[in-house]
Amino acid sequence: MQRSKVPYFFLGLAAVLATAALVLLIVKSRALKKETPDPLETPAAAVVEPAPELRDIAPVPAGETTLEDLGLGLATSQPEELVNRISKALEAGDFQTLSQLLGKLALDPAITSQLRELAASHPRLRQPGGVREVGEIELNTRSRWAIQFEGMAPGRDRIHLDLKRESGKWSVEKITLPPAPGEAIPKAALADSLGVADAFIQAVLNQDFEFARGFVDPSQVSDAKIAGLCILFEEGGYTLRKSKPLRAMFQREDTVGYLANVEAVDGRQSAQFSLTLRQPPAPANWKVAEINLNQLLVEYSRRVAGGDVYYSPLVKNPAGGDTLALYFEFDEDSMSPRTRRQLEIVSLILKADPGKKINLSGHTDALGTEDYNRSLSFRRAQAVRDFLIKADVNPAQITTMAKGASQPRRPNVTETGEDDPEGRRANRRTEIYLDF
Repeated sequence: MQRSKVPYFFLGLAAVLATAALVLLIVKSRALKKETPDPLETPAAAVVEPAPELRDIAPVPAGETTLEDLGLGLATSQPEELVNRISKALEAGDFQTLSQLLGKLALDPAITSQLRELAASHPRLRQPGGVREVGEIELNTRSRWAIQFEGMAPGRDRIHLDLKRESGKWSVEKITLPPAPGEAIPKAALADSLGVADAFIQAVLNQDFEFARGFVDPSQVSDAKIAGLCILFEEGGYTLRKSKPLRAMFQREDTVGYLANVEAVDGRQSAQFSLTLRQPPAPANWKVAEINLNQLLVEYSRRVAGGDVYYSPLVKNPAGGDTLALYFEFDEDSMSPRTRRQLEIVSLILKADPGKKINLSGHTDALGTEDYNRSLSFRRAQAVRDFLIKADVNPAQITTMAKGASQPRRPNVTETGEDDPEGRRANRRTEIYLDF
């Protein structure tokens, strides 16, 4: 019986079609791979396209722009790019684009008029740092950004944009413009807790002790702590982290807490410290009521002092409060470059207000006789005094004391009675009590 060849024909046809489909799939896969390269293999010079919502803005009617012409403003998943677009529109004097980016919810007639005048002046962005994130107003929901300009008076050289996040998109909720001439800066531009916290930290970063002091409750935060923070920032080379520099920890009606994220200038080391602010009865502004530097001091000691947490520029005074500490090598009364840098900050504080006075107390470790250590501790305190006087500090602002080995910060020996070099190291110091 002869078998039919039809089934073999269909089997062969199916095999041909399957092979063709496989070849087509391979070709298409290779084409897609070329069009969409691995992100890790993307050349460094590749241009990243902006988010679709940032590419185009619908034009507003020609002629005078009014609030009725505007929509709700641009909403985007990339808040930094939105703020950059706003800053560029300001520099270019492009008020139409600027008003569309902001939207009518962030504008009112008064703000619109001021903003139009500012744009017409073509302000120049500060370089670098013209656009920066200030911090969080509300955790992961509302944040503040600053646009900063060149050639303007401090406090009047920036605008603040409060952004709100809804359905994964950020848009401008509020704009705060620089205060008018003659208007008090803290009252006009720093009316809330985040503004005060940022202004305080910016003053510390700029080593402006007096300006920073104006934002704290002096009954709760000592001058020594402010000066110590100035020293930590300057000597540790810290700056605020660019992303989420101030994060909201808790918020109550009259008390808020922020976590400040800082990093070393090379960006490799990061640290944190916390601020608590309280609002006195109206009409007073928010004040910094507590600064917790524990984490920052640990990171600082690891980078600067080889991990010795007692080798700190800020120590507790037995009589209460905080004291600055300057350290010396064994059996020496000469100051290191590190100590001189710290004293330069102290000299600026004293020269800014001749009414301020300080008490210097010299200390030693336990090696040596009592008479010798008292003499050495006096020479250490005197070395600090001489430096300050050479820096044009009035001698009448300085008093000195020699404590010898009588007030160690750490034990000079271990629990088993053996010599403790690390303990003795923390005891060789001159303490500066800011008697303000």
